[in-house]
Amino acid sequence: MSQEPPPPVDRGRRARIGIVPRLSRVRWLRWLLLTPVVARPGYWFATACALFWGALLGRFHLSRQGGLIVAANLPNWGFGRGGTTVGAVYLTNTNITPGILEHEAVHRAQWKRYGLAFIPLYVSAGQNALHNRFEIEAGLKRGGYV
Repeated sequence: MSQEPPPPVDRGRRARIGIVPRLSRVRWLRWLLLTPVVARPGYWFATACALFWGALLGRFHLSRQGGLIVAANLPNWGFGRGGTTVGAVYLTNTNITPGILEHEAVHRAQWKRYGLAFIPLYVSAGQNALHNRFEIEAGLKRGGYV
């Protein structure tokens, strides 16, 4: 009787069922990472990096809209999906509508709350936007997912 080997587990799934959920159960660590004293500098650092990236790739086409710094005219490889918010900077090409800006403003607030911890939290929530808690909180319809 030969047993088939178990199917390989992709790295993203391993991360979702691995370290992030385990660490999030450690109450003092979660408190430490999410306290504003730690999260806010991470948010500022992410904003500074995204501002540099967006200004450089978008040839300084920057504007302030709805609490976001919008870096437009980026090449399509310079951001994910139709646009990506990193810190307070929305990186996109031309995907700038009032609904999208409302959606991305929620992501800005998430960055502000979680700081750099937002990166592993977002990844562990999954790539399918319809099941990702951060995308659901930001509004799937406003984000153009449904």
